[in-house]
Amino acid sequence: MYQKKKEKLYISELIDNPAVVYPAYYVLSLTMHKNEMLHTALIALHTFDFSYYEVPKSYEDIFAMFTSGTFPIYKEKYIVGYFGNKMMYLESNGWKGMPATEDIFKVENWLVC
Repeated sequence: MYQKKKEKLYISELIDNPAVVYPAYYVLSLTMHKNEMLHTALIALHTFDFSYYEVPKSYEDIFAMFTSGTFPIYKEKYIVGYFGNKMMYLESNGWKGMPATEDIFKVENWLVC
């Protein structure tokens, strides 16, 4: 079966002096590696500059971001995407399925822009 090529996107390629240095890179598909919306969210996360983000008023705000191709931030720790009808969060080694815990249903744990 054909495996899509993945590359490491190093935070140092996006930011000179990140406030959060871990993880130092993310393993992403070539498409995600070039996605400017994802870059913007990663920069916000690694600089702790959430000036363009706010707590959503409702869950509709979160899903509006998914629909527009942008990425909300969960608990000021994870970038979240919506792929194949699944919410996924980004870790160093790639996208992982997001477990449906009680915290995920608390709007105050999310940041949208």
